[in-house]
Amino acid sequence: MSWYRNTVWFVKGLREYTRGGYESASKRFNPADVEVDVAGRSFLVTGANSGIGKATAKEIARRGGTVHLVCRNKERAEVAKEEIVTETGNQNIFLHIVDLSNPKEIWKFAEKFQNEHKLNVLINNAGCMVNNRELTEDGLEKNFATNTLGTYIMTTALVPLLEKAADARVRQQVVLTEQWAKAHRNIHFSVMHPGWADTPAVRSSMPDFYERMKNSLRTEAQGADTVLWLAVSAGATKLPSGLFFQDRQPVPTHLPLAYTHSPPEDEEKLMEVLEEFSQKFKSASLGI
Repeated sequence: MSWYRNTVWFVKGLREYTRGGYESASKRFNPADVEVDVAGRSFLVTGANSGIGKATAKEIARRGGTVHLVCRNKERAEVAKEEIVTETGNQNIFLHIVDLSNPKEIWKFAEKFQNEHKLNVLINNAGCMVNNRELTEDGLEKNFATNTLGTYIMTTALVPLLEKAADARVRQQVVLTEQWAKAHRNIHFSVMHPGWADTPAVRSSMPDFYERMKNSLRTEAQGADTVLWLAVSAGATKLPSGLFFQDRQPVPTHLPLAYTHSPPEDEEKLMEVLEEFSQKFKSASLGI
């Protein structure tokens, strides 16, 4: 019975994450939520040269925001920046080349950024799905280095800058979001699932899944919709900090019967380990 119920929830969840799920959910959206002018506000988007990151950056640029694109590949990033400027007419688009699997590089970038810019919204979009075990030059597993430690360091390093801003916001991973929401009451943290969208990451990292689902996948703009809503709408910050969103609504962080809950002590240990790694690489990068 539990296997059957889990399968039902999986299929239901999969359907909600597709283009059809988005089209159904969007019927209750209020267009005015994202029809806002964000001129004068500064947004940093990681992994912004393609996919959901670029779609998010483009929509923020259309609304007048200053957008900082943080990307690893210089060539692709420059093409993305030019596309965003051309399509939106917004010249306040800045490019920063940073490898988010390299913690020392992130620290150096963040220290420099704090001295030169202001920041209202941090959108941690960058991630990787490396299927084979791969180590970075620091001996870290590539997925962990990029998706978890890199995200942790980027946010930790920029929290002091965000604390100075009005209506500061961060999009983050689930456990980190919940923990930071408790620790930093002046910043609104949130995390979201974009659904299954037709992005370069899905095509390259999940080729079999992509072939089966390609006619049902969301567009990049549909995948980015909730990111945009969390970043610019007034309604998002009326909800508590630390929630997990899907299609502009808070949803449970765990599927029923999925048994994916972790005890508080494990979550606290994760934060301790990440902080130890973070400080180690901070010292190495800044010569402390």
